[in-house]
Amino acid sequence: MERKNNARKTAGGKTRGPSEKVKKEGSPIGLLLASSPSQSCNDKKCPFHGHLKVRGRIFTGKILTRDTHKTAVVGWQRLIKIRKYERYAKRKTKIKVHNPECINANIGDKVTIAECRPLSKTKSFVIIKRVE
Repeated sequence: MERKNNARKTAGGKTRGPSEKVKKEGSPIGLLLASSPSQSCNDKKCPFHGHLKVRGRIFTGKILTRDTHKTAVVGWQRLIKIRKYERYAKRKTKIKVHNPECINANIGDKVTIAECRPLSKTKSFVIIKRVE
């Protein structure tokens, strides 16, 4: 059986072209804790409506600032143990994240962020869910 050039054989035995995508079961981005937002967007860097793949670490934090276009700063506190004094010290973590148009989180919202490829010099995370 001959296949067309660049055609791939799927699990069912049918051939598909190089531009046809196979739909994955479950969540559209592969994470069970994120579902597709009700709004749609035309953002290429959106994990739900664009071509961005998420991988790696997942954090939950609060949006501190939203100064620049489609960028937000998410922060949270953590405790570090200082062995010498047998005490804990508070530390803050701040990460710049991509804020897709379909999620459009505001200052003070609690959000879940996921790691992705580097989107710019300082952004390597994207907001995947607004936590209520």
